[in-house]
Amino acid sequence: MLTGSESATATGLDAIALKPTECAVERASDLPFETVAVDYEGREHLPDAETLASLAEGHEVFLTTPVRADGFDPLGDDSLTDWIPEGVRRVLVAGHPAYLSEAERSRAVAPRLGTAKERATDAWVGTESVERIALAAGGPQYELLSRSTTRDLRALRAAGLDADVVIYAPTVLTDDEDAVLDAVGDYSARRKPVARALPDGAATDSEATGRARDVLLRATRDYALVGTPETVRERVAELKDAGATTVVGYPARGVDAFERRA
Repeated sequence: MLTGSESATATGLDAIALKPTECAVERASDLPFETVAVDYEGREHLPDAETLASLAEGHEVFLTTPVRADGFDPLGDDSLTDWIPEGVRRVLVAGHPAYLSEAERSRAVAPRLGTAKERATDAWVGTESVERIALAAGGPQYELLSRSTTRDLRALRAAGLDADVVIYAPTVLTDDEDAVLDAVGDYSARRKPVARALPDGAATDSEATGRARDVLLRATRDYALVGTPETVRERVAELKDAGATTVVGYPARGVDAFERRA
């Protein structure tokens, strides 16, 4: 049986994404990855600068920073920009509406993303909901895994894109269907094509049955990396072959499955 560390490295993933509301980002030191992306879940959940600086001593650290959010707005309140410790790179994103105030959500993305990228030239640029704007901003593109990712990657490379493309994917290291649905069923159900295909009022976790369960199980493999470490490795290899340069896994069942063990 593979240990946690062996399972994680067997996936072929290049980096791990951590959510501060789910675990202390210091847990990255227990994981066999040199690159760590820290997700943004609201200003109140930002790790403190000392923690990020300490983490950056042994890792390549990326911090997600919504360009519409107070503190990271390059055309307004950018007071948190100088707070980011030296050695911590940025992921520039429009920002998930759930973590933004009404005023922040109303701010224009394009001029802010462009200005922020001019100042943080080594930042990854999140493409979710702003794909064309992100491409125009340039630099490494940070994309969520979707059912069209492989096709899109090949098209971008065929069109001459030579920038890095980083793929973010919730990752579930099991082929147990109930565990998969409990971990990423609801996440997959929020994708528009899946929502349209689901019966009204259907459960989106392990309680799903019939057509809803079939739709969700297919969707979890479109929008997440799911299965044994070997299965995930094969999917990561497919993404790399299509043109991805980096694949970042978010441990949707918690970091324990990825933890180093003696």
